[in-house]
Amino acid sequence: MAPIDPKGEALTKHEKILNYIQALKVGTRISVRAIAKELGVSEGTAYRGLKEAENAGYVSTKERIGTVRIEKKQRGRVDRLTFGEVADIVEGHVLGGAHGLGKPLHKFVIGAMELDAMLSYIDAGSLLIVGNRDSAHRRALEQQAGVLITGGFDTAEDIKRLADERSLPIISSKHDTYTVASMINRAMYDRLIKRKIMLIEDIVTFGAPSDVLRLGQKVGDFSRLLQQTGHTRFPVVDEWNRVIGMITAKDVAGSPPELPVDKRMTRSPITAQANLPVVSAAHRMASEGIDLLPIVDKQRRLLAVVSRADITRAMRFAGKQTQSGETFDDLMWSGFTEEKAGEDTVAVYKGRITPQMSGPLGTVSEGALATLLSQASRRLITDLGKRDHVVESMAAYFVRPVQIDAEVTILPRVMELSRKSAKVEMELHDDHGLAAKAMLAAQMIDPL
Repeated sequence: MAPIDPKGEALTKHEKILNYIQALKVGTRISVRAIAKELGVSEGTAYRGLKEAENAGYVSTKERIGTVRIEKKQRGRVDRLTFGEVADIVEGHVLGGAHGLGKPLHKFVIGAMELDAMLSYIDAGSLLIVGNRDSAHRRALEQQAGVLITGGFDTAEDIKRLADERSLPIISSKHDTYTVASMINRAMYDRLIKRKIMLIEDIVTFGAPSDVLRLGQKVGDFSRLLQQTGHTRFPVVDEWNRVIGMITAKDVAGSPPELPVDKRMTRSPITAQANLPVVSAAHRMASEGIDLLPIVDKQRRLLAVVSRADITRAMRFAGKQTQSGETFDDLMWSGFTEEKAGEDTVAVYKGRITPQMSGPLGTVSEGALATLLSQASRRLITDLGKRDHVVESMAAYFVRPVQIDAEVTILPRVMELSRKSAKVEMELHDDHGLAAKAMLAAQMIDPL
């Protein structure tokens, strides 16, 4: 008798393999032959199941080690640079401790002070940025910290041996201290910004979903699954767990129970991969009018499903999170303030043009002006519509150049605002009058 999952559904061979692997202790070595023997499947089936588990992040295969059960990777935790990544960023040469290049960097310390004072800032996992000071190199390694030597200097052989013994990298870079610190800080800052971008993989639990229909099942099976789950739409997969269709209660209405589901399903449905940003998934579901999105790997094998309700909850959660690092758009908008206006304008935004916004001719770049106009309209739509949205199109007209340090006023006017869409007209004025105009159209993301 085939194994049964908690909902009473018979498990496929791939689901059996995935469940078996997930039940193993982290660190357990796994082989195709062992899986085949344990579960009574062919080695070909065991191999495909093992690759599926690897794609889902439950196992890792390393040269000379083999395949090992690992803790499922959480993207939100992978926010620290490793010493190896630092070496690449600063174009460095590893003098010793190469085995520790995979260790994460906790913080970096610039060694521009007396040795004793410097040591009070160094702890395990930190990186000391310092010049040609052998004593500082040695003491940092003794305190379990890595070392980055600036100016292209070398270090003593006994220090290199100590780095090897402790698996703590000691790196030499040709750049000066200020340059390498700026490079590392920029990379760390970029990581913070990327963490704020929520992806599908951050909100779903991977593993072959049990709420699916398989090729060959009947409309009667659909009805039973509907009664068990309360859901009204399911992906249809083939024997290799590849998504081949989507079927809904509307599709099977009035159909006899013995009719195969592939006669009523929508073939080649819209799918997405796990690295798709949540906002892109929301836009895709809204524009295509779908309520369930299958998440697949590159071979279209089903990994998870996400509903419009899941997407909406995720976007609400993301909107409440504190900002981790400012983007260029945020930096450009940081000097602008909002003032309430009357009737059709609703709000007025005022600010100053900074030198960073200049273009090749010394006046404000057209890209910077377009960004400011877009930012103003987005804020107005959010305030009035009380919902998230994505920009569909924007047409901008530049009447004349705007000077650096000019005080400008942006006047956005709502032309249309409904449950599904919004249109906003914008004008940008400086001391000499109208300087730029734009029209922006956006698609509202319906909560449910």
